[in-house]
Amino acid sequence: MLRERARSDARRVAIRQKDFGIWKPVTWADYHQRACHVARGLAALGLGAGGHLGVLSENRIEWVLAQMGAALMGAVTVGVYPTSPSAEVAYVVGHADVDIMVCEDQEQTDKVLEALDQLPRLKKIIVIETKGLRSFTPAQRAVIATFQEVEQLGRESNNSQLIDDALARQHLDDIGLMIYTSGSTGKPKGAMISWRNMRAVVPGIVERMQLHPGATHLSYLPLCHVAEQMLTTFTPIYLGSTVNFGESIRTVQEDLREVAPTMFLGVPRIWEKLHASILIKMQETGALRQRLFAWAMRACAPLAEKPRATWSLAERARFALAYWTIFRALQNFIGLRAATVALTGAAPIAPDVVRFFRTLGVPLIEVYGLTESSGMVTGHRLDDVVIGTVGPATVGVQYRLGDSGELQLRGDMVFVGYYKSPEATAQSIVDGWLHTGDVVREVQGQIKIVDRLKDIMITAGGKNITPSEIENAMKASPFIKECIVIADGRRFVSALVQIEFDTVAKWAEARRLAFTHFRSLVELPEVQQLIHEEIDKGNARLAQVEQIRKHHLLTKELDHDDGEVTATMKVRRASIYKTYATEIEALY
Repeated sequence: MLRERARSDARRVAIRQKDFGIWKPVTWADYHQRACHVARGLAALGLGAGGHLGVLSENRIEWVLAQMGAALMGAVTVGVYPTSPSAEVAYVVGHADVDIMVCEDQEQTDKVLEALDQLPRLKKIIVIETKGLRSFTPAQRAVIATFQEVEQLGRESNNSQLIDDALARQHLDDIGLMIYTSGSTGKPKGAMISWRNMRAVVPGIVERMQLHPGATHLSYLPLCHVAEQMLTTFTPIYLGSTVNFGESIRTVQEDLREVAPTMFLGVPRIWEKLHASILIKMQETGALRQRLFAWAMRACAPLAEKPRATWSLAERARFALAYWTIFRALQNFIGLRAATVALTGAAPIAPDVVRFFRTLGVPLIEVYGLTESSGMVTGHRLDDVVIGTVGPATVGVQYRLGDSGELQLRGDMVFVGYYKSPEATAQSIVDGWLHTGDVVREVQGQIKIVDRLKDIMITAGGKNITPSEIENAMKASPFIKECIVIADGRRFVSALVQIEFDTVAKWAEARRLAFTHFRSLVELPEVQQLIHEEIDKGNARLAQVEQIRKHHLLTKELDHDDGEVTATMKVRRASIYKTYATEIEALY
């Protein structure tokens, strides 16, 4: 597909990367040519068909050049989260049998070198940014090459037939990508995704999001996650659309304002942070703007789920007034004024957060997919949004409800299986049906995710509790970052709660409350009262049996390094319950 795209759209821009404040365009012809150079360079280092190339880096053009280069040679790319500590990196690289590792910089290279004696298959480390290379010992430097050197090797290669021969041997059922699950309940598993899987999932994404070759996307979520892969590699190569790589994950909001993408993907945590940033901005403005904002949100709230084509003349006039007085500036502030579609997925989101952005005029839809389904398999239609659901199934996806209401999927997008784990594969795919582990129900012809089957809790009184619904009701508050429900076998529902530091800090500063760090902020009586009131607001939206009766405020942020959350910031319930066992028992 990349080769065909380079032939048909040679001069059109495929990628823009921001370096030192300047956006540098790369055409489809250049993208393909550089990928070919990388492919031949990797081949010179010993990577062949069926080999495994690891990538440990933030999103950047070298990430996809390495991935496409490996693909041109018939090799498999394995992404590793750049936030992972050395032990997690070692596990994934070792389990995946990685032959060559691409690392972004010295920090990421150090993680691999630290575990080098545990990685007998690893032959070479390729470093993208060369700063700090002199600090390595001669023995370490012997296994290191630079990305520039690998490209140069390929550029100088006389074997032009190498790639043509490799492509001629490839089949749709060959594995092209291995994506490791987040490991929220155990060790990460390597999901093997074939070219057939990728080809099958893309038409549904394009149709549901109404994408076209002129679409633009900012790539910033980890490329070792299937959600970013589908919008950075699968779909752009299929459509010929443009991908933008910012300077770093830390400059996303600035990059959004500069790029003004037509589509944007945010996990719930991103939308929660954008929600909080807007509320903070409004706190800092004058009384007139605050009143205008409150009026605009009230006046336009009924339009959040109503298709624009059906708006009356009065409704159009009302939104236009709200847009030009307040919403337009806020859309510019978050960089989404040009977005024709915005997505949330990968985890549950509070319906009130979706409603907030849709009221603001951001066309936010909720989608659903798994690593094992090669990406998105359900999603709202742009003109048919039922907030709280994830829309109907996309093109080519068959689904049914199994025992306990578990969603099961069938189609060419269902993954091949877990690497070196036939038992887990057999449990996941039964008679061609992928068992998702998610309990769902149908609402107005759309799919509503109830919770993970394994997470549903039963109280001491025999009541079924869906923790994600309770947690999302609480996380709709801009002052609450995390809420972990405790209810299984208990007399009532309780929770561990983590504050949203930035928002609560601004709230405290506005009231001249003194604090020095996270713990001292949490321990302020005024903050504890604030969170108590926010929980009461969340409880008002829940059935009595679901309401949180007691809570404990965490005095530190949940940390990946402490094993409390995954690399994708998913909560590891079992680990948290164990760590905070004393605090939990005190609630009862």
